[in-house]
Formats: sequence, structure tokens, C-alpha cells
Amino acid sequence: MKDIAKRVFEVEIESLQHVAGLLDDSFTGVVEAILNCTGKVIVIGIGKSGLIGKKIAATFSSTGTPSFFLHPGDAFHGDLGIIGANDAVILISYSGETDEVLKVIPFLKWNKSLIISITGSPTSTIAKNSDHHLNIKITREACPLALAPTSSTTAALVMGDALAIALMESRKFQEEDFARFHPGGSLGRKLLTRVKDLMRTDSLPFIQIHASFTDVLLSMSEGKLGMVIVGSKDNVEGIITDGDLRRALLRNQDIAKLSVKDMMTVNPIIIDGDEFISQVELLMMEKKITNVLVGKERSIIGVYQIYTQ
Repeated sequence: MKDIAKRVFEVEIESLQHVAGLLDDSFTGVVEAILNCTGKVIVIGIGKSGLIGKKIAATFSSTGTPSFFLHPGDAFHGDLGIIGANDAVILISYSGETDEVLKVIPFLKWNKSLIISITGSPTSTIAKNSDHHLNIKITREACPLALAPTSSTTAALVMGDALAIALMESRKFQEEDFARFHPGGSLGRKLLTRVKDLMRTDSLPFIQIHASFTDVLLSMSEGKLGMVIVGSKDNVEGIITDGDLRRALLRNQDIAKLSVKDMMTVNPIIIDGDEFISQVELLMMEKKITNVLVGKERSIIGVYQIYTQ
């Protein structure tokens, strides 16, 4: 089974390398045409090509090029009205002769839509009726019967990814832009969410400067933050982390002689609640800490912990 898997990888890689060698100025022409397009990019395909088309449209949309997928069957039952005169349409068909896709072309011509095709045959009907064509001719399918689309769908997918990335870089699309389209994802959370939205504010573990070692240990265990705050919300004097505690024990194993002053870190880092999570987590990784206090000067309103979110 492992040999079969390796063979599939090798065949598909071989085909991708072949398609990469076919890239020419037509790719640049397609990118420029889409950049100059004032409408949307509509991707059309059926069967396995349709599934690839859905992914391409989704990738376009998430990287700064408004796009959606249109099934040719739905197109013939009223959805052609979705296509505007200023839209670009990408037709995907490896053979370039898919009947359902061919039937859309007369409308696109009448509508004066920009037509881009992705096929494995530059002489196919779909390619000849396109304003721009991208050739994804493969060496062979990974399917031993040469029946199931395998290398050909991979080639179409990678061509779509290549277009998306070329457009993304041309538009100078940044992390912040990506995050706006993915507010529910981890990147969106980090780039758009502020510390005050995720900080912990309840039952913060405070101790006083004269507390005993046992008080520190109990407060740290109850607080479940791996640290305690020395002082009060309005006057923070320092913090003691579990690391501070261990280092203090290594220096002096007689806990009766350990004082809060001996263990605590004075002038701890205090972050403004309006800071973005992304910036704060970079700082925390740089300082190799898992908790930061949130507030201003020596007054705090909460604690942000990097590993609990």
C-alpha cells in the first residue's frame, strides 16, 4: 500500500512539474486581466472540476479577489443572471469539451464577459472561445486505469492557487486583510482581538508582601494561573510565578526563611487592554513568559495567559 501511495505522489509531482514548464506569458495576461476586472470572478465547472472550482473560488475570496462558484446546471435554471458584464469568468474543463460548460459560452459572449479557461487542450472548443487560456496538460493520471481525474484535478487546483497568490501579492494583500475575512479563525483572533476581550478578571490571585510561603503556594494553586500578584489591583508591587518559586527553593530549601520579597519579580510587565493579541503574544514569546498583567502603570484590571486561549 505504501508503494502505491508513493507511486501516486510521484506521478502527480511529475505532472505538476510538466505543467509548471508550460507556464508562459498567458499566465501574466490572466493575472493582469483579473486585476483590471471591476467585477467579481466567477468559477464554473462540473464534476471533479467543479469541486476544484469551489476551492479556487473560496481561495480567491479569502485573499482579496471577490469570487464565487457557479454550477453550470444552476446557471441554466436562472442563475446566469448572477454574472455581470464586468465580471471575469473562469471555465474549468480538462478536456475543454465538457458539454455543460460549453453551453454557458454563448451567454458569456452575449454578456461580453471576460472568459478565462483552464484546460488540458489549447485547441479545445472551450480554449478557442476564451479570451485567455491556461494550459494544464499533464503527463498522465495517477489512476492506473486513466479514468479517475487525479493528476489533472491536482494541476487545476495548483493553477488556481498560483493565480490566487499572484493576485494576492499584486494587491499587496496583508495578514490584517486576511484576518478581516477570517474573524473566526486563529489568525483573525490574534490580529483583530484585543487583550481586554480575552483577559481573565475574576478571582485573581493576590497576596500581600508579608505573606508566608504557604500563603503563596495556596494562592497560586487556587488561582490556577501559575502565578500570584503581590499587592492589590490599585497597587501592584510584583509577581511570583511558579518558575520564581522553584528558583527560590533551589537557592534556599528552608521555606521558613523564604519571604515574598525574596521570590517576587518587581516591576512586572503590564499591558494596556487595548493592545492586540498578536502584538502581546509576540512580546510574551520574546520574554518567554506565559502571563502578563493588564492595566496601566501599577493598576491592573486583569491577566492574559497565552496558553489558555
